[in-house]
Amino acid sequence: MKKICIVVGSRANYSSIKTAMKAIADHPELQLQLIVGASAVLDRYGSVVDLIEKDGFHPDARVYMLIEGESPVTMAKSTGLGLLELPTTFDNLKPDVVLTVGDRFETMATTLAAAYMNIPIAHTMGGEVSGTIDESIRHAITKFAHIHFPASQDAYERIVRLGENPEDIHLVGCPRIDLVAEILRSKIDTVYLEQVVFAKGVGEKFSLNDPFLLISQHPVTTEYGQGELQINETLAAAMESGLPSLVLWPNADAGSEQIAKGIRKWREHGRAHRMFFVKNLPVDIYIHLMSRTACLVGNSSSGIREGAYIGTPTVNIGTRQTGRERGMNVMDVACNPSMIKAAIEKQISNGRYPLDPIYGNGHAGTKIAEILSKKDVNIQKRITY
Repeated sequence: MKKICIVVGSRANYSSIKTAMKAIADHPELQLQLIVGASAVLDRYGSVVDLIEKDGFHPDARVYMLIEGESPVTMAKSTGLGLLELPTTFDNLKPDVVLTVGDRFETMATTLAAAYMNIPIAHTMGGEVSGTIDESIRHAITKFAHIHFPASQDAYERIVRLGENPEDIHLVGCPRIDLVAEILRSKIDTVYLEQVVFAKGVGEKFSLNDPFLLISQHPVTTEYGQGELQINETLAAAMESGLPSLVLWPNADAGSEQIAKGIRKWREHGRAHRMFFVKNLPVDIYIHLMSRTACLVGNSSSGIREGAYIGTPTVNIGTRQTGRERGMNVMDVACNPSMIKAAIEKQISNGRYPLDPIYGNGHAGTKIAEILSKKDVNIQKRITY
């Protein structure tokens, strides 16, 4: 039986690979191995590991690799700490393939550890373009990976141009879209939705039956030092819109503490009228919120990926998602309160967008599992030009 090891380091990682985890666990020729680490094991980021276990997955190992500070220095050190810890775990588990997700710093540590240990690497969501250090990490991992699972045609073609063998590139779509499709087939009662959401944070509660904004904003690592100003501009625009806002906590990238500080100061200064702040939400709850919100505001890739499939009106702020393939549901604006407010108003006026399957049609996880069950890998990579 072929052992497939997946490293989950954040809430975004988990939602991006959950359906592939299930498909691998259910496949008769595959064995799922699961390592949970970085922000996914920390309470301050919502203890994602608890959600993972609640979903029926049992980690084979937990790796503590996140150094506090959320600065460029600590992000580099956390990558190094992951590179110190993960080889021991890989040596204990002895996986046949390491499947790594996306472009975060823990993904870089996972990739380097597996590469030096001659473990074949499979990579999801390669070939895409965006802002921040993620852009560089993503393409670097592509050059280490032996099996590629891009989410879109544009990404597929870019991986080919990076010199990878087309036989090793499999256009499967994004596993996050599988999850969206599955979740949207289920109904959820508003009372239950409100109970879950409002038990997870602090602030002024409001009815989720009425129009509201969903704010998800993360640090831009190449603009370190500007996070507090940027979240202030977003919150000011949201307040000016007149709609209540559900504000999510940022991820663990360098600059996270600046955004968190901005949120805390906003509340402490009494400016958080009709705003509710949440650390972390189960994936199904977040997707249902995306399907209900009048507008998703911030710089999360979820507005581009899941948003295209759901039809969520999205205002994408700043440079974090620069160049990423997107649908008609996204409006791009600079970090300017009046521009953000105008874009929010325009998106609310437009309303829900039609489904756009840029990133897949809901079957990526099963495709990934089937390909992994059959794929033979030559550990020695060769550039194709």
